[in-house]
Amino acid sequence: MSAPYRITRRIDIDAGHRIMTHGSKCRHVHGHRYGIEAVCEAADLHHDGEQTDMVLDFGFLKEEMLKAIDMPCDHGFIAAMADTELLAMFAPPGDDFALWLAELERDVRDRGEATTTQTRLGTKLTVVPFQPTAECLARHWFIKLAEPVRSRSNGAARLRLIRVFETPNCAAEYGE
Repeated sequence: MSAPYRITRRIDIDAGHRIMTHGSKCRHVHGHRYGIEAVCEAADLHHDGEQTDMVLDFGFLKEEMLKAIDMPCDHGFIAAMADTELLAMFAPPGDDFALWLAELERDVRDRGEATTTQTRLGTKLTVVPFQPTAECLARHWFIKLAEPVRSRSNGAARLRLIRVFETPNCAAEYGE
C-alpha cells in the first residue's frame, strides 16, 4: 500500500541518443527534450525542522535530480556501452580507441555509467550498460535517486516513481 502523501518534481533536459537494436527510425542518432518526474511519498510529514509539514523539500529534490540526471546528461549524448560503432565516432582523435573504451567500460562497471567530455568534439557523453530507452533510463535514474531521497528526507520519504517523457505524448515509468 502506498503512503498517503506524495510530491512530484519535474526537470527537463535535452539529450541525444540512438537505440542501436531498434528496427526503425530510432536506430538513427537523434535527440529529445526529456521531461523527468520524480514522485516521492511518505506515510507522515516532517514534524519539525526546515522540512516541517513536508514530505521532502522540493528544492532538495531538485538538487538531487540535477546532480543525478541534469549534470551528466543535459546537452550531451547518452550511448549504450555495446554501441562501439557509435562510440568510435566520439573517440578523441589520436587516442588509442581500445584504451579509451576500456576506461569507459571500467567506469560503467564500477559506477553504473561513465560521463566524459574527453571526446572528439569535446561533447558531453554518458555511457550506460543498456540501450538508452526511456524505460531503461527511468530505471537507471530511479536507482541513482532512491538513496539521496531517503537521505535528504532523513528517512521519512521514499522515491516511489520516475517518469521519463521522451516526447510530450510518450512516457515510461519505473518504480516500486
